[in-house]
Amino acid sequence: MHITFKLYASLTDYLPASARADNRVPLEVASGSTVAQVIEPFGLPAKLVHLVLVNGVYVAPEHRLSHELREGDVLAIWPPIAGG
Repeated sequence: MHITFKLYASLTDYLPASARADNRVPLEVASGSTVAQVIEPFGLPAKLVHLVLVNGVYVAPEHRLSHELREGDVLAIWPPIAGG
């Protein structure tokens, strides 16, 4: 199935170079793939996977191992943001 994987801020460095300009990459994943299964091959440090949204809806850390993605979903991830 096809999904869109989007990374923001410093996490864009984990995308293929060709996808960094617009921070997204289309992916073909197995049916029933979970959020965690999609993230794993990109090597994102767990401490940087802060805000996870599927189609704009927050996925809590305790659900990322079990939340299954569907055809056409958009998986977006932000690192922790600090400022002041």
